[in-house]
Amino acid sequence: MRRTTIAIAAVTAALAVPGIAPAESQAEPSWGSSSFEWGSSSGENNTPPAAPGVSVPGGRYEHPVDLTFTAERGATVRYTLDGTTPTTDSQAATPGRPLQIAQDTNVTVAAFRGDHASAAVSFGYLIKTSEKPLAQVVVMSDVHVGDHANNDKKYESFFDTIGSIFPKPDAILSNGDMINDNGDGKGPDHKIVAEIFQANLARKGMNDTQLLISNGNHDASLAAIRAGYPAEWFPDSGGGYYESDVSGVHLFTVNTETYNNDSAQRSWLKSRLTEITAESGNLTKPILVQGHRPASNTAMDGQQASNPRLTEDLSAFPQAIFFSGHSHLNNNDDRSIHQRDFTAVNDGSMSYIEIDHGYQMVTESGLANRFESPTAQALFVEVYQDRTEINRINMAADKHDIYTGGAWSANWQPPYSSAGTLSGSGWTVELDGSTNQQIKDNFRYTSGARNTNAPEFTTATPLSVSTGANGETALRIAQAKDDQMVHHYAVEITDTATGAKVVSSKVLSDFYFMPRPNSLDIPIPDAAAGTAYDARVEAVDAYGNRSPVTTLAFTR
Repeated sequence: MRRTTIAIAAVTAALAVPGIAPAESQAEPSWGSSSFEWGSSSGENNTPPAAPGVSVPGGRYEHPVDLTFTAERGATVRYTLDGTTPTTDSQAATPGRPLQIAQDTNVTVAAFRGDHASAAVSFGYLIKTSEKPLAQVVVMSDVHVGDHANNDKKYESFFDTIGSIFPKPDAILSNGDMINDNGDGKGPDHKIVAEIFQANLARKGMNDTQLLISNGNHDASLAAIRAGYPAEWFPDSGGGYYESDVSGVHLFTVNTETYNNDSAQRSWLKSRLTEITAESGNLTKPILVQGHRPASNTAMDGQQASNPRLTEDLSAFPQAIFFSGHSHLNNNDDRSIHQRDFTAVNDGSMSYIEIDHGYQMVTESGLANRFESPTAQALFVEVYQDRTEINRINMAADKHDIYTGGAWSANWQPPYSSAGTLSGSGWTVELDGSTNQQIKDNFRYTSGARNTNAPEFTTATPLSVSTGANGETALRIAQAKDDQMVHHYAVEITDTATGAKVVSSKVLSDFYFMPRPNSLDIPIPDAAAGTAYDARVEAVDAYGNRSPVTTLAFTR
């Protein structure tokens, strides 16, 4: 098959600018496999075209980038910039017309030829200025590694993604639950994690990158951690907590498994924070803290938070930015950052993410009481003298079910067509004020400042009826729009004749996939021919803001 280039703009020549990821460091997308021949030819046009290529790989750049796409001869490239899946109605790439990316953006492209479409692939772009941060830190958690077979290739992809954004990070924080020990003697698995991480640090040339570990509830014991890793990765003095210097930035690793009842650890943390913030020039300088379990009444609280005394102790220090994992709660949700007296941030998870409970997912077998997705996420943190910029990044967010053939699994293997995409807009934590109270008064991610904009349906007919391959009937919902994200849909489908509710559910919107599907099919169980139904749907965001109700009356 012969390929032709669709020029969207001249390729930016600044790929050699320091701090910009080289193309070789990218996780290889699905269109770049060795079995694909860029210059081959084929007379067959009745099969879907290959996914498009892009001239400038996703990553972190210090200037706008101009993109050029490549596609098979006779195929049209269409793209979206809002995280949705391209359709035949999406913007077409026009030869000679530039697509310039000047702000943080996910670009999703697909190739169309006749009635056939390629798989969609997504690329994430972070557009920064030339200002140099004090430190670049990757924050990950809940690695849950237990073998080489399921994790070697996966972590090659993950480290390729890290390198595409921070080619030489100052530190990588692995914030607890490196392994999956449940009191069953898996402590030696820490050595497997060390082997995987060491191999990838060497492969990517991250020779000066500090790797700093916290203790999690699935990490067997402190002794097992010490035995499994180089001493500098976990330099505690006996209690599982320690202090580090990351390119001049203070970092504290706390042991959240013992914090509430560990008076020595509490005294150490409060004393050191008091000393640091009392020093001249440090009032508005960020201090990083990592600990596995969330601090109570902070980020996405209500699910597995267990450290009220940590919340109490950090409340005197608005300079503190506390990173936590444990719950696997996704970082797509803006409730993953919280400010009141300090800043608390949810890391996401490197193994699989969860959604707060009480919802259903659309799966191949219908609606399921499921709150997990095989999505891997991490945070990319840049610390400046007076602020911290936090970017949420997908390591893998392709659309898969957590169940495969009825068996639970989070081990989807690369390549990932979503690697390096943004799982949400960036957060900027500013420390603005001449006193601690003034800094707190200027916090932007507080409960009182939360989003109040409701989602809205933007199509004329957001509800319709679809029929599956086996004749099953479903209510199709065209996804609504929101300034942050649609979290779920409140769906009620009623049998008109009997008044019985055949579906009454809060259905998740698939916001954790990249790209997101453009519609959801809600199956109607036991739908009989000739039966009349009334459907009622509201789109709801993460803060409970609800769209106007949309309705549809239909007959099976």
